[in-house]
Order: sequence, then C-alpha cells, then structure tokens
Amino acid sequence: MMELVISHNAGFFSNMAVILTRIVEYINQYERYPVVNSSASFQWYKSKTNKNDITYDYFLKPSVSGATAHKVDFIWDYQFTDYRNLDYTNISPVMKMYFSPSKQILELKKDIESKYELYLNDYKVVSTLFYRGNDKAKETGLCSYDSYLKHARSILTINPHTTFLIQSDETEFIEYMISKFPNNSFYFKDEIRHMNKCNTSLDLLGKDNYLYSLYFLAIVIIMSKSQYIVCNSGNISEFICLYRGHANNVFQNLNEEWIA
Repeated sequence: MMELVISHNAGFFSNMAVILTRIVEYINQYERYPVVNSSASFQWYKSKTNKNDITYDYFLKPSVSGATAHKVDFIWDYQFTDYRNLDYTNISPVMKMYFSPSKQILELKKDIESKYELYLNDYKVVSTLFYRGNDKAKETGLCSYDSYLKHARSILTINPHTTFLIQSDETEFIEYMISKFPNNSFYFKDEIRHMNKCNTSLDLLGKDNYLYSLYFLAIVIIMSKSQYIVCNSGNISEFICLYRGHANNVFQNLNEEWIA
C-alpha cells in the first residue's frame, strides 16, 4: 500500500482540508483508504525544537489495513460552496477514519462542556454565532455584524430559550454580540484567542499555538453540536458541518450573501 505523504503547512483547518482532499483523491483512484503521513504538516503548531509528528495529538490513529472505500465528492474549494450540498454520506466515513478526536481532545471537550454547563439540555438551547474574520477577508467577502444579528434574532423567535455561543477571532465581533445579548450569550474566555480586526492570522503571532489549536479543535466539535449555527464560509465552518454530518439549521454566509 502506497503511503500518502502530505507536507502542506498553513492554518490548522487549511491543513485538515488539504489532508482530506488528498485522501479523497487517493480513494477515488484506488477505492481504498490510504496510509497517511502528515508528520511534516502542522508546523505552525510545533515548538521550534519539536521535529515529531503531532497529528495524533489531535486525532485517533486510523487502522486502514485492507479497508475498501467508496468514491467521494470533495475538493479543497468546497469551503466556498453551499454546505447543504456536501457529500456527507461518503465523507462521513472518511472523517471518522482520519479525523476522529483523540483522547486528549475529548478530555478537553468534556472539560469545556462541564465548565460552561453545555451538558444541560444536551445542547438543545445552544446556538452558535461563528465569525471568521481578520485575514479571511483576503479570500472571501465578509458580511457585517448586523447581518449576523438579524439571523440571531430570527433564531430567538423560533426558540426564545436559546443561549448564544459567540466565537470569533475578532474581538469586536465578540464584544458586539455580547452587548446585544447580555443575558443569553457567552464565549470561551480562557480557551480562545482573539484580536482587534486586522489583516493577519492569530496563528502567525505564534503565541501558544499548540495549546490553542488543541482547544480550538475541541471547540469546533462543540460548535457542531449546536441547535442552530450562523457562520461565514471557510475551512473552519466547513469542518463544523462535516463534524455535524449535515447542514441542517445552519445559516451560511458566502461572499456577503446568505444561502441557507
């Protein structure tokens, strides 16, 4: 069996999207799951002296020996498409094989759920407002905060008991939404980083990237469980839906237009 070697290095979920794309290319050619070597990837999240593979700090190591696979419709550019049309039926087994969270990630997820009481009502009153801002504007149009607010208020008409999980890399978005929903919103104060709006990425600042990448993968899985999700388009939002297994109750903005 040929080893699939991947050395893409960028943001965490960009790495995941490239790995998934390469796996799908292999599956579609050979109809088998590949052995994946991504030890040269995720460099942004290693210390300067760490040469080790950290892939399985995040994910369970797959057992692919002899396993056959169905062809999958997925390419990297699908981050900028309607997530309702993703090939969830055939992507989900690939997600389970290669991107199931490690024990460490599951423990962090459990700690966050306990700290913020997310177990209450099994997420049925949690709705996520996720805004990937800052340098994402170089890749796609970003809608206004007010546009998110309209969807948040429409969710409240459906479920008046909703509590909003506010998640963003932009400090202004977090502060804006908390001010609009002071009694029924929260954000992960200790587990995320955010900064004032600018044209760079938090990861390029290089401060505690490894720790916060662990937290953020756990948080993406948490966001995927929300009753409703309001998001813009990009690798992170796409993987929220891929972990969710569908795009039901997802309000997606693509190039400043709402498509769901």
